[in-house]
Amino acid sequence: MNAVAPPAEILVVGATGSVGRLVVEEALNSGYRVRALVRDRARAEKILPVQASLIVGDVTQLETLPAAVDGVAGIIFTHGGGAGEARDVDYGAVRNTLFALGGRPARVALMTAIGVTRPIDAARLEAETRGWKRRSERLLRASGLPYTIVRPGWFDYNEANQHQLVFLQGDRRRTGTPRDGVVARRQIAQVLVASLSSAAADRKTLELVAEQGAAQTDLDPLFASLASDPSDALDAVRDQDNLPLAGEPASFREDLQRITQPSSR
Repeated sequence: MNAVAPPAEILVVGATGSVGRLVVEEALNSGYRVRALVRDRARAEKILPVQASLIVGDVTQLETLPAAVDGVAGIIFTHGGGAGEARDVDYGAVRNTLFALGGRPARVALMTAIGVTRPIDAARLEAETRGWKRRSERLLRASGLPYTIVRPGWFDYNEANQHQLVFLQGDRRRTGTPRDGVVARRQIAQVLVASLSSAAADRKTLELVAEQGAAQTDLDPLFASLASDPSDALDAVRDQDNLPLAGEPASFREDLQRITQPSSR
């Protein structure tokens, strides 16, 4: 399953967030049937379009997710946790959703962040948010599912005429400031949705920024210009190998083993 075209049904995880709600809108406008995973139905009803089907669940509780993923052709992750929630939310949402799928096919688009591969001090290895975001990427790559991983720059720091999208690879912009790149939330949503229906986007990881100029109407050439991630690698094709698996938390290594052995899920 290299592409998922409308009117397929997709699930949005993080649907009520600042990017997630735009993903819901863009997906509906593109002709998808949209299922939104939410914790608070009443709040979600005030935020999301009425055309979206609301599924109540908690990304930190695997047992609440099977109904959400049942029958979906694609999943878009735009979630993010607060302080101290990286392990349970930023990583846990991907972990639990993949396990809830139980080996069933789905096309996945995952939003993480530019600079996610920046080296982490050993003393903060388990606490640092970007470490858990990177682990969510690694787990998705190991799952064998078709995917696109989007690492956006700073949200909505772009100027009024700064909408020409640029896809980068290698994650070399690591200042932790808007100098690393900026992009509009709406355009992040558009790229995530477009990746589902693009065969050229399969198994691609990219940093997403915008430069001066008009937005492109066709994103396939941008996806096609990227190198694919190796099928046997945990990290993206041009990422630096600076997070040895042997030094990763035992819980992650156990998850990795489980995701690569479908019979044990």
